[in-house]
Amino acid sequence: MAIQWYPGHMHKASKEMRKILPQVDLIIEVLDARIPHSSENPMLAEIRGDKPCIKILNKCDLADPILVEQWQQHFEKDKRIKTLKMVAQNASGISDLISLCHKMIPNKVAAGRSINTLIMGIPNVGKSTLINTLAGRQIAKTGNEPAITKMQQRIKLDQGILLHDTPGVLWPNLENPHAGYRLAVTGAIKETAIENDDIALYAVEYLMSDYPNSLQERFGLESLPETALETMEAIGIKRGCLRGGGRVDLDRTAKIILTEIRSGVLGGITWETPDLIESEWQQVIKAREEKAAKKAARKKNRSQR
Repeated sequence: MAIQWYPGHMHKASKEMRKILPQVDLIIEVLDARIPHSSENPMLAEIRGDKPCIKILNKCDLADPILVEQWQQHFEKDKRIKTLKMVAQNASGISDLISLCHKMIPNKVAAGRSINTLIMGIPNVGKSTLINTLAGRQIAKTGNEPAITKMQQRIKLDQGILLHDTPGVLWPNLENPHAGYRLAVTGAIKETAIENDDIALYAVEYLMSDYPNSLQERFGLESLPETALETMEAIGIKRGCLRGGGRVDLDRTAKIILTEIRSGVLGGITWETPDLIESEWQQVIKAREEKAAKKAARKKNRSQR
């Protein structure tokens, strides 16, 4: 399944980011700690180039703490990258972020000059909430719907940091189908991009494999059925999501499951690991090679006609 969701303002924003980058000392990329790789935009990585970067693993209160630490270690293998785990609404982590900015760009601090930072992140990772917390006032519009911020803005912070805000940018095509589902499960992609029951089915299958106790306890299931669909139906029965004839309303059931996942009531859940992503990317590379081989074969056949 290939998801394409690329509103016009996002294309414009990516062009504007490329223009402003020469003025920037430091990139701050806000990630969702539940999906650190899937919420990391490869297009933004290309735009960043060699600029030093702080990757903020936001919403860490909703993620698996052990896997969050694994992802921090994974990212920091790149010497230009430092990580922080945060909850954007919580001001207690702000001093750590400011201190890290100063540490990574010491020459500007010593000269008494502002550090130019560019803050970026895909929709719904909490970037605007973080900006408001940093500024100590309501500057950026926030909301549960993805793609709220649509215009760039500059914010001068008291700690000698000039913050360039950008709209949340998704890339034109998600090659890894699992990334698309994970973005949908956590709410980064609008629900119109994939059907709710399809998203929930994917989520339940993963939870059955990696967090079975959380799933079982939250929905009061004595045991887990063999398949994700059967588990969804069992949850639907438990929650009274029934149609005429006693059939389970899968759409209603899916909305309940996704709402509870996103609110964190199932506990800290991380939907991917570095090893899992490596395996999936090997599949993506194989698919690319197969596609290229087919294209070359078609071209060869046309030339021989």
